[in-house]
Amino acid sequence: MQSPIPTVMMVLGYLYVILFLGPKLMENRKPFKLKEVLIVYNALQVLYSAFMLYEHLMSGWFWDYSYKCQPVDYSNNYKAMRMARLCWWYYISKLTEFADTLFFVLRKKDSQISFLHLYHHSLTPLETWILVRFIAGGHGTFSNLINNMVHVIMYFYYMVSAMGPEYQKYIWWKKHVTTIQLIQFTLVFVHSAQILWTDCGYPRLVGGFLLVHAAIFFGLFTNFYYQTYNKSKAKAVKQE
Repeated sequence: MQSPIPTVMMVLGYLYVILFLGPKLMENRKPFKLKEVLIVYNALQVLYSAFMLYEHLMSGWFWDYSYKCQPVDYSNNYKAMRMARLCWWYYISKLTEFADTLFFVLRKKDSQISFLHLYHHSLTPLETWILVRFIAGGHGTFSNLINNMVHVIMYFYYMVSAMGPEYQKYIWWKKHVTTIQLIQFTLVFVHSAQILWTDCGYPRLVGGFLLVHAAIFFGLFTNFYYQTYNKSKAKAVKQE
């Protein structure tokens, strides 16, 4: 965590593999099935996210963290160090999520590697490095808490989806996963905005960054929702 260079290099390596090396290696190969791998991977991500959700609650958000404005505790007491360790585990989780895109490449699901997908997976490791290095706790970890909640649901959906067509009837709620993600960014936006007029010692610059971050992702996910559901539905109706 001392330097951002390792994280930057990992992100650049990720982009190189996904955009250049991976497609080149897969060019004359058949797509991999990876059914069992995907089931195990997504199940592990559900457990990992559930673990971090529990730790966020136990490290402060269930107990004495203020939902209005919460400073970072830089002391060495037990709860402060527990939250700091959790922030590091959260950072690691963003590196493990590189596998999401790698599986798309190996399965030749190029249409799923959108700008939104690459933007998200490239940006979050850099953001979480800043979190661990400078602000390991406090107000900003609320977004991590909500993200863990969403990821428990999202990766559970992916796990069931990977089980095969016979399980499709159990994931009729696919559309609602995106709705939950939009709610996530709305909550983060409102929660972060409080710092602009409440001073508890948490950096207002970080609060402003979280506002912009949430707004950008809300816009990108809204566009994804429209393109995936509303536009495709309207096209189907027109064809009828």
